[in-house]
Amino acid sequence: MSRPEVGATTARPTLAQVAARAGVSLKTASRALGGESYVSEKTLASVLEAAAALDYQRNAAASLLASGRLADSIGLITGDVTNPFYSALAQAIEDEIRPRGMHLSVANSRESAEHEQLVARDLADRQTTAVITVSAMTDHSGYAQLQARGIPVVFVDRPAENLAADSAVFDNLEGGRLAARHLIDAGHRRIAFIGDYAWLPTYRQRLAGMGEVLDEVDSDWRDLLRTDAHDVASSRTCMRGLLALDAPPTAVVAGNNRILLGVMEEVAGKAHAPAVIGFDDPEWARVLGVSVVSGDVEALGRQAARLAVARLGDRTRPVETVTVPMRLIARRSTTG
Repeated sequence: MSRPEVGATTARPTLAQVAARAGVSLKTASRALGGESYVSEKTLASVLEAAAALDYQRNAAASLLASGRLADSIGLITGDVTNPFYSALAQAIEDEIRPRGMHLSVANSRESAEHEQLVARDLADRQTTAVITVSAMTDHSGYAQLQARGIPVVFVDRPAENLAADSAVFDNLEGGRLAARHLIDAGHRRIAFIGDYAWLPTYRQRLAGMGEVLDEVDSDWRDLLRTDAHDVASSRTCMRGLLALDAPPTAVVAGNNRILLGVMEEVAGKAHAPAVIGFDDPEWARVLGVSVVSGDVEALGRQAARLAVARLGDRTRPVETVTVPMRLIARRSTTG
């Protein structure tokens, strides 16, 4: 089945038709398309499939105009609203745009490319001034439809692919180098990496940075590489498997804050726990003394907001990618 292009203009079916095709109630269809977290994955998939097949998109702009509630706004599309990283990112964006008289709308893609398409089109339909996205897509050319409608699109945390658009990202390549060098300097040679979805550019860059360092000391280190650990449960499973090896790793790199939590839960209480370093710096990591490689999330969010505002002021300015540095914070999980 072909996917609808972001921002495409077609005859619009009703939400009732989507619900009927998916075999769910009107209320359930509305909840699913609104990104509410308590809709089951099976129901969400059915509703998204029906919406995509019917090329459904909401039309809220007219009612907003009639009610006088339409105002300059920026829409932020995140991958998972339950992740503290995204709440911090949203706060930073809001802090940057609010003094300019703009407000922020936040939507959740649930790391689904199809859902992101629907959310982006819905934001455009509501006459959102600009869109900032932590995109779940691997090809962003469809966003050209929004740009053609005069809506700037800025990519944050994950850069634009196949689209001329502004991006604000962390220096994940250097982040990977920092983690690997720190563990090598501490005397480790069997170093595991538990990473996020393999298609994510953040994962690929962190892996590449680690490889630049580890390939010089152990050509077989990728035997300890585990991927697609996007949540706590899957990271625990990966960590459990690594610990069960005849020669388990002496150190583990966790690819993000959710993976780090799963790793720490699995090694808790173990007599011979490996050294652990993670990406991101959740508050609990400071309490537990967990080493991390982290970037300034507030700076990242503010930079993304500034790029959106700058693009609104000058649509012809050269496309810009802002790279925010990462730093190593060594704590007792790797130094004790």
